[in-house]
Amino acid sequence: MYSEALFDELRRVEREVVEGERQLAEQEALLRDLKSRNADTSRASAELALMREAQQRRQTERNRLLSLLQP
Repeated sequence: MYSEALFDELRRVEREVVEGERQLAEQEALLRDLKSRNADTSRASAELALMREAQQRRQTERNRLLSLLQP
């Protein structure tokens, strides 16, 4: 049962990692667009940094769960 709960959690985190990658790509595209128009990028850059930190936490959690499932 313990491993089933871990697999459930891993599936949830995997979905979050995939969604995080999509959001990062969107934010990076927004930043490129702002730069191409010589617009202020400070807010978009700050948001991207926060998103990257959150993605790193999700990836760390995924790796932790994977290590718990190793025999």
